[in-house]
Parts: sequence; structure tokens; C-alpha cells
Amino acid sequence: MIHDLIQKPSLLVVFTLDGQQYALRLSEVEKVIRAVYVTALPNVSNVVLGVINVQGRVIPVIDLRQRLGLPQRGVELSDKFIIARTSYRTVALVVDGVAGVLEVSDETIVSSQSILRNFDGIEGAVRVSSELIIIYDLSHFLSIEEERALEGALED
Repeated sequence: MIHDLIQKPSLLVVFTLDGQQYALRLSEVEKVIRAVYVTALPNVSNVVLGVINVQGRVIPVIDLRQRLGLPQRGVELSDKFIIARTSYRTVALVVDGVAGVLEVSDETIVSSQSILRNFDGIEGAVRVSSELIIIYDLSHFLSIEEERALEGALED
């Protein structure tokens, strides 16, 4: 079939942390906002910084630095929050900056199984020029334990 021969494009939101580029599928991203004050939550995983209020919605803020093992630092005014949807909820991801939207063909994306076996947080990677961009899979981003702790903290 002809439609099987056509390369399907993927739209990725590219963001930076400590000079490295990462990406999420555009379909998972709701919006990008400037960093705002984060209210701490008790008894949650150390990857959850707290919550923010976005147009009347309480949204948990996830510390990608903690998740990726990068040097820790507080949220800065120049940071951005990517408001994105996981399988269970909407979250805000703290990033240094957002580079924009990148269109790549699905065939250029290397699957995570080719890179790191048994690591559910990564969908794959794509090379753009000399830069390797890691694509995160938000449907497997938080562990079941982290999800339960977050749910309990948000109910209190």
C-alpha cells in the first residue's frame, strides 16, 4: 500500500537541562509556562517538588534533575514548566528552557530497547545534527509507588 511507504512525522517538544537536550511527544504536552512558586507537599517522593495552581487546577511539579541524576538546584525564575499529561494525571516538569518543536520521521527514532533494556522511562532517541536527543515516555515516568504517594498527598 502507498500509505505504508509514507514516512510518518513525529512532533517533539525539545527542552534543555544542564545543556543536554531532551524531548517529549507534542501530543503529551499541554503548554509551557514560566516558573512560578511551588507549594511543598508532605510525604511524597523526592522527585515531586510540590504543587502549583494553573488556572484553578492543582498540578504536581516533577523534578527532572532528581529523576535524571543531575546536580540539584532550586527552581529559578528563568526556568520553564512543561505542563504535560502522563497516563494518570497532568504534571509540571521543571526544565531550564524549551528549544521548540521538532519534526522528525518515526523511522529516525531509535527505540529505547536498542539503547537501554528494561528502562521504561525512555521511549527512544533521535540524532539531530551532532546532538542526541533522548525522548521521554511519560506513560511510564512515575513508578507505581511514586504515583500512590502522590495520590495520597493530593487527597490530604
